[in-house]
This record gives sequence, C-alpha cells and structure tokens, in this order.
Amino acid sequence: MPHSRLNETDSVELFARARTAPDRVAVWTNGEPRTYADLLDAADRISGWLLSGAPDLAEARVAFLVAPGFDHVGTQWGIWRAGGIAVPVALSHPAREVEYTLDDAQVAIVIASPELADRIEPLARARGIRFGTTDEAFAPRGRAGLLPPLTAERRAQVIYTSGTTGRPKGVVSTHANFAAMAGTLAEAWSWVPADRSLHVLPLHHVHGIINALTCAFWAGASVEFLHPFDPVRCWDRLASGEITFFTAVPTIYARLTAAWEAADPATRARWSAGSRDLRVMLSGSAALPVGTLARWEELTGHRLLERYGMTEIGMALSNPLHQERRPGTVGQPFPGVQVRLVDDDGRPVTPGTPGQIEVRGPQVFTEYWNRPEETAKAFRDGWFMTGDVAVLEGGYYRILGRQSMDIIKSAGYKISALEIEELLREHPGISDAAVVAVPDPDLGERIAAAVVAREPAPDLEALRGWLKERLAPYKVPKEIRLIAELPRNAMGKVTKAEVKGLFSAPA
Repeated sequence: MPHSRLNETDSVELFARARTAPDRVAVWTNGEPRTYADLLDAADRISGWLLSGAPDLAEARVAFLVAPGFDHVGTQWGIWRAGGIAVPVALSHPAREVEYTLDDAQVAIVIASPELADRIEPLARARGIRFGTTDEAFAPRGRAGLLPPLTAERRAQVIYTSGTTGRPKGVVSTHANFAAMAGTLAEAWSWVPADRSLHVLPLHHVHGIINALTCAFWAGASVEFLHPFDPVRCWDRLASGEITFFTAVPTIYARLTAAWEAADPATRARWSAGSRDLRVMLSGSAALPVGTLARWEELTGHRLLERYGMTEIGMALSNPLHQERRPGTVGQPFPGVQVRLVDDDGRPVTPGTPGQIEVRGPQVFTEYWNRPEETAKAFRDGWFMTGDVAVLEGGYYRILGRQSMDIIKSAGYKISALEIEELLREHPGISDAAVVAVPDPDLGERIAAAVVAREPAPDLEALRGWLKERLAPYKVPKEIRLIAELPRNAMGKVTKAEVKGLFSAPA
C-alpha cells in the first residue's frame, strides 16, 4: 500500500477502518476489483491536487460530477481528506439545477469525469471556479506535506434536497453524522467483511451514499456498481451467487418484476433460484406498495426490509433484520435514534393516534447550508420536525403521508411542487399553475400539473420538452391538464385537494 500522508491519529474513523484491511476489495466497477489500498491512494492523489500546496481546504465546497464507480468514491474521499466539503452533483440534472447548486453552495472547486466535463466545465469557468477532471486529479504527483487533521465535528458533505420553500436546500452533515449513520446501520443490518453490495442508486441521495455505499466500507465489505441500471443485468448479478446485499427504491423493484415477467421460463427459474442466496434485500426512499412487496416475495423468497429516513436524518426507523417485518410499516427506531409522534402543538400523542414524526440523535444533520433561520425553524426543543405523519400500531410505525401537499415523493425522490409551479409560471404561455401528487403503483406518487394558459394555449408536448430542458427528469410532470382557473379558498389560496381531484389515480 502506498504511504498515506494522513496522520493515523487524526483520521476520521472511516479511513482508519479502511487502513486495517488494505488488500481487501473495496469497489468493483465493470468487473474490475479495486482494493482499499487503491482507494486510499486515489484519495491521497485527489487531495494533493485539491490542495495544490495549501495546508487545508478549510471546508471549501468541492462539487463533483462523477459517474458511479471507483472514481466517484475516490473523489469523495479525496475531498474529505483535503479538509473540504463534498457536494455531489446529480448526473440527471440539467444546467439550470447545476448552476443553482454551484451558486448556492458557493463552490470553490469543481471536478468531473472527462466524459461529463462538457456539462459542468462551462458553468464553472463562467463563475471563475477552478475546474479539473478526474484524470488530472488522479494523476501521480510529487510528495507533499501532511494532510490537514480531520476531526469528527468537521463538516463533510452538502446534499441538496427540495424543501417547502420551493428551492433545494443544502443539508450539511459532519463526519460524526456520517459515522453515526454508517455505524448504526452496519450493526443493525449485520454487515460483515464478506458482504458484497450491488449498487444501482444515484449518488447525490442519502440512500445511495449511506445505505448502499458507506455502510459497506464501514464493515470492510465491497461494493459492486451497476451503472446505468439495467433490469436484466441486475437480475443476472442478483442471481450470480456473489451478491449478498441489495437495496433499492420501489420503482426499481417494479422494473425488476416486469423484467422477470417478460423473461422465458428457464431465465425466470434461474433468476428466482439464484437471488434466494442474498443475505438481505431492502426498500426505501418511497412507500413500498404492499402488492410489490408480496410479488417480490413470491419471485425471490425475500420479504423486503422497509425502512424510513430522509436526507436530514439519515435513517430513523427500520423493520428488524431477524424478526417480523410487517407489510405497510417502517418498523421501529434504530438503536441510539429517538423518535416521537406529536400533535400540532408539539405534544406527544398516544399509540394509535396520528402525529408528526420528530427525530433526535447523533445522525441528524447540523444545518441547512447558509440558512440559519430555516435551520432554526426545522427543530423544536432539539427534535427535528420531519413533516411526515405516522401512527404507532403494535410497536411498529406506519407512515401516513406528508403534512404538506407541496412535497411529492416519487421514485425515491422528495420533490417540491412549489419549485415546479414557479418554473411553469416562467413559461410565456402559462399564467398560473398548481402541482400535486397522484398515487401511482410504481412510482409511489406521480407528478401532475394543472395549468392556466394564456392565449394561444401552449402545445402540451412542447411544454413537456421545455420542462425537460430545465428540470431533472424525475421532476417533470407525468400529466398536465389545461384548466380555465385554479380553485381557491376564501383567502385566495389554491385548494390542492380539488386540483388533485382533476387527476384520477390508476385502478
């Protein structure tokens, strides 16, 4: 293993754990194994490029647009080891959303995969932000001084998520938050070094970053990346006998089920038999339809382990690994995580009574980036107010939905209806708009928009194309309906329950 420039005594625990097993495989990309020694060396090189002679990035924000795989992990670790704050950029985001991230996070440096550079380099250059590709950053270079000391309290990452204000907010987590998340989940889900996770999730999302990636590294296990997602390739890997751990969103399980049903009988039998050897399969980021859970159990013998979390809190609730997993519930609090249900006045409710979920624990985020007032409003007496409503039944929590109809959970993403409405109103052919969630068996919820048009009314297909140029794909409404005027109450506010009634849920 190449000599590390990081002092043994001031490493965050994730790196200390990696150094204990340098020859163990950490990452598989396109069938190529890379060890923990390789990963630490890559991070060392990235950090040297980032520092360029400086002693410490001092929590400067470093945005990175790197495809899932070894280079992505090496870049993330390199940013941390140089003392920076990692800001992952979604591969699916159009220029408008990337620009927002660069500006809001006050990014100082941008790194991109060479094949993705043309999507972000012009935006970085226009802002005077230092830019480099992973090829440059990973290149061998001369020795440098010691890397900066890292303490657990240092801020590690900013992950952007949509909020009730209508624009994404940067959720800031420290190395201590990451350690609490990874350590708790690794223990609760019995991660061991022999585990091998098949990773099919986006890496700008806590599900992909923590549950499927960092937990594996915490345990000294390995991660195999499958990017882009392909249901047939995914089935082949699940049935290979080499994968032990798999976590995904309900939409992926729906696509896998459809692929199984389209396959020939021999392939179906091979996939079903092979996938039974996995140690555990999880689902999260959106409500798992009971029908999907039941059908997956028929195909694989696995009852999916459903859990509950969000960007601000990591994971809070989970069905147990070795005990009863109840369909339609998200289980019980993880060890060390406190959960309570409260009424509108913040008073705890009795079991069986719906209440807002509030969470407290070492994994809860520290702040919204550069938004002290919004950070303060998100907490009540030290408890984070999730905005989700649940009920405690027989010791298991069941999620009832969002307090606000302005938050949509679709395909594992939490999406702001207000943000989409704001953009729709920017279209020259639209005077007003309301965006709502409609139940969907595959997506959990699908996005629907009712719009009031100016004359002449815009062509709906052209409008969808316009939106696709400005929004991430999962934010583009699946249905758009032209209406004469939006329903409003006496106070002039749009009554979204009536808007939702314009769109029928699937049978």
